Amino acid sequence: MNIPFLDLKAAYLELKPEIDAAISRVLDSGWYILGDEVQAFEAEFASYCEANHCVGVANGLDALHLAFRALDVGPGDEVIVPSNTYIATWLAVSQCGATVVPVEPDERTYNINPGLIEAAITSRTKAIMPVHLYGQPADLEPILAIARKHGLRVVEDGAQAHGARYKNKRIGSHGDVVAWSFYPGKNLGALGDGGAITTNDAGIADRVRVLRNYGSRVKYVNEVPGYNSRLDPMQAAVLRVKLKVLDEWNDRRKAIADDYISSFRNPQSSSNVEFILPFVPDYADPVWHLFVVRHPRREDMQNQLSAADINTMIHYPIPPHLQQAYSGLQYNAGSFPIAEHMADEVISLPMGPHLNAEQAGVVIEALLGFKRL
Repeated sequence: MNIPFLDLKAAYLELKPEIDAAISRVLDSGWYILGDEVQAFEAEFASYCEANHCVGVANGLDALHLAFRALDVGPGDEVIVPSNTYIATWLAVSQCGATVVPVEPDERTYNINPGLIEAAITSRTKAIMPVHLYGQPADLEPILAIARKHGLRVVEDGAQAHGARYKNKRIGSHGDVVAWSFYPGKNLGALGDGGAITTNDAGIADRVRVLRNYGSRVKYVNEVPGYNSRLDPMQAAVLRVKLKVLDEWNDRRKAIADDYISSFRNPQSSSNVEFILPFVPDYADPVWHLFVVRHPRREDMQNQLSAADINTMIHYPIPPHLQQAYSGLQYNAGSFPIAEHMADEVISLPMGPHLNAEQAGVVIEALLGFKRL
């Protein structure tokens, strides 16, 4: 039995009649840039996220970048970012000409440690960017309190957290603005690239709408130097179909996560070397975009699972501060030891709404067998 890491084809096949009809609707409309389909998705996703506004853009990185542009983040400014994240988080800051200021994660949650943020604030700090990594919300309450104290903006990276809740409120409008990705592998994924921002601030939403469309709200009248970053109506139509089943598909992910956790916590499966399982704090209702465990023999584990036709991934093997793209910041190995240690040990197990119980059972048995080696 070959077990995929994530089965995107199965996601399409389950919704094939609805997706095909949505695509045909767009093709028949003759309207292929922005328009009613994008506006309808924006309204539906804003409502889902418990936010007042949603603006669709071309991809998740653009969502982050345009959010910062809308907040006037630019050269000379600093933005506090997690040291443990995908590099897009940092790139969005760099694209504005601002400087990233990394802060280490909480070792239990992998998300930015609020207790370390205040020490990183300087007179140049403009914003804080928590990332809801792996689908688990960052601890927003203390982050927002720090931001209010110092007059800073909060831009949330929600690319992996569609449907997640923090203290019973959906991620979508806790901070000033939330940036989303609809990359195909996300919990809410398009059939190509796509992104959006959500916010309760009408001014921010308006600025992003202008920036995404060449800096223009009226054709051939350009208010500011803008970009070409518009959510495609074909993708918006697909996302509208998938949004209707997002909660159901997230519940399937949660069931798999529960099976994984309960199986690996079974005392009969214990050994001298334990996995480090995900930790879910009381404030979080995660959506399990990824199910990430840690093990000091990560490569051995991955090789053994691969031999059993079980596909895994590593998110992310090189922290941003050690990437060549950020060599100019002159960080060295050891600069952010917690992020580096995580990068050496994390491994993502198969996870998705189309991973069935039998497949999950094979993964569990293979991992329990690894623990007995």
